[in-house]
Amino acid sequence: QVQLVESGGGSVQAGGSLRLSCSASGVTYTYYCMAWFRQGPGREREGVAALYIDGSRYYSDSVKGRFTISQDSNKTTLYLQMNSLKTEDTGMYYCAIKGGGCWQGLQVLGDRMNYWGQGTQVTVSS
Repeated sequence: QVQLVESGGGSVQAGGSLRLSCSASGVTYTYYCMAWFRQGPGREREGVAALYIDGSRYYSDSVKGRFTISQDSNKTTLYLQMNSLKTEDTGMYYCAIKGGGCWQGLQVLGDRMNYWGQGTQVTVSS
């Protein structure tokens, strides 16, 4: 059974940084895509960044240049380094995983992921 546990959320002022972590266990996929999603107050879920097992990275336009998705060398922890945070980055952040690639694109990936974590809250104040 795949389990994903997010951590690292918190409250920060605009312009600050946070690093989210997602600890994964029970993953048996040979090829997989892991991604970060977020849902702000009153907003739909949004794909933020995705990482394929070969190292390919995908970012939404809203975070490109500010956020970096990465994975540890053991491939058991997914990270999201968030810099230059804005108030509109506020929301619950979730990591998720699916077998296969990330080719569907961030807008569609949310409907394709197989397992989700419980989420970690990020609040950015002005």
